Amino acid sequence: MRMALAQINSTVGDLQGNHRRIVERTREAREAGADLVLFPELAVTGYPPEDLLLRPDFLQAARDTLEAIAKEATGIAALVGTPLLDRDLFNACAVCVDGRVQAVYRKRFLPNYGVFDEDRYFQPGRDLLLLRIGETLIGPTICEDIWQPGPPATELALAGAHVVANLSASPFHLGKGREREEMLGQRARDNVCWVALVNAVGGQDELLFDGGSVVLDQDGEVVARAPAFEEALLIADIDADAAVGRRLSDARRRALARERTVLPDPPVVDLGPPKQAATSQPEALAPLLDDLEEMRLGLELGLRDYVGKNGFEKVLVGVSGGVASALTAALATEALGPENVVAVTLPSQFSSPETRRDAERLAESLGVRFLELAIEPAVEALNAVLAEPFAGTEPGLAEENIQARVRGLLLMALSNKFGWLVLATGNKSELSVGYATLYGDMAGGFALLKDVFKTDVFRLARHLNERAGRELIPASTIERPPSAELREGQRDEDSLPPYAELDRVLEAYVELDRSREEMTSDGFDSDVVERALALIDRAEYKRRQAPPGVKLRPKAFGRDRRVPITNRWRG
Repeated sequence: MRMALAQINSTVGDLQGNHRRIVERTREAREAGADLVLFPELAVTGYPPEDLLLRPDFLQAARDTLEAIAKEATGIAALVGTPLLDRDLFNACAVCVDGRVQAVYRKRFLPNYGVFDEDRYFQPGRDLLLLRIGETLIGPTICEDIWQPGPPATELALAGAHVVANLSASPFHLGKGREREEMLGQRARDNVCWVALVNAVGGQDELLFDGGSVVLDQDGEVVARAPAFEEALLIADIDADAAVGRRLSDARRRALARERTVLPDPPVVDLGPPKQAATSQPEALAPLLDDLEEMRLGLELGLRDYVGKNGFEKVLVGVSGGVASALTAALATEALGPENVVAVTLPSQFSSPETRRDAERLAESLGVRFLELAIEPAVEALNAVLAEPFAGTEPGLAEENIQARVRGLLLMALSNKFGWLVLATGNKSELSVGYATLYGDMAGGFALLKDVFKTDVFRLARHLNERAGRELIPASTIERPPSAELREGQRDEDSLPPYAELDRVLEAYVELDRSREEMTSDGFDSDVVERALALIDRAEYKRRQAPPGVKLRPKAFGRDRRVPITNRWRG
């Protein structure tokens, strides 16, 4: 049989647009000679719909959309992810064939960890389902179902399934594609069956879905893989005979099958005979990406979808001559095109000639519109207003942050006037330790580098230049010691440990939940650990007010890491 995996970019709540995408890919799959086409989890509504699932009108509209999709499923069967209200609400796979929904599988395992809240919305399913195309039996599952080492995959295989098909919306983090394929290979080998997983692609608020849909044979070998971070229709021909032969010679399966006799056989829905494909086509095998390319493509897709799906056209980046703002502008230019990026430099009396020159060189290199707005008149006016209450005090952090807040005010004024989305340029290292100014450099609608450590900011900047074969980002920007330039001679490392040391501690404490004792015993510098942890714990209130940004790592601030602001525990 021939199977198609439709890796699509649904938009949450855009039922009409999602309907159009699903119907178009169904037609393409039919023209490619496919017997069956798979769509991602909750493809009808987009994933995750969150509290839209609490609205009866939304659920009814989703049902109407599913019925309209089913009418187009002629000459091919389609497995479509959808919410299903049937006395309670289920995360479901609808089997659409011959113009209607013929059967439904309900997701059994509902994740409720990390970014997931499915117990809040759905009831778990209990029943299995088998689909027959000719002599091939296919068992549908949904996302988390396949991550479990036992049922439902084991039960489906013992019931005779030659293929376990999985509809996924599997959120991305660095290395997720390899991790997912290793797991799927184990499932294929354990159950002596083919495994086909179709994954969503695209950005949804802070979540990112990387695609990378894949088909593996009964030996756990990848035979087809869709590209990451883009829509695709992956075609693969499934030969069940090899799995059948392996099963006949595996005596262990008979012992397992005897244990299963207490379970009823799942219903089998006959989808008809397979088509005779006119020509055999080799399966696509897109390459796996290294971490820098995953970061680059993920950030660009996350930004592009956040901008486009929320109705913006242009973005605004405050460029300081520093590496983080330069990287933000460069990624935005690649994602959206230079005509949709505006770079603004906002120099103060402490801005060096070198950083001012680098900001202009960056805009020229990227080909984006460039504005320069000096902030000194506004800073002087505010200092005059505050002269009386500040009288008798030494200038310090409050005066420094006035500069950052004037910059934020000017960027937001341009945003209000022209409808441009402001991109905050802070990174995960700065956000972790609170090295950022509320209502200043934290102002904006989207924080592109929110989940990128500072050491990775430098790596990505060099990577972009290497890819381009030229200095997209001036080399002097990358090589200059980082500085907020809010006072004379300021350097980040006057206030923070060196980033190479700091980022190791941040990864251990923020992402791996390691204690100070564990880090110290593992050879971390105890002074760096003490300084970093004190800063991290104190800055939680700032992080709660940060804009959304692309989730790249296993534990990101926001949906992943949920620490109370009012908190006296010091672990």
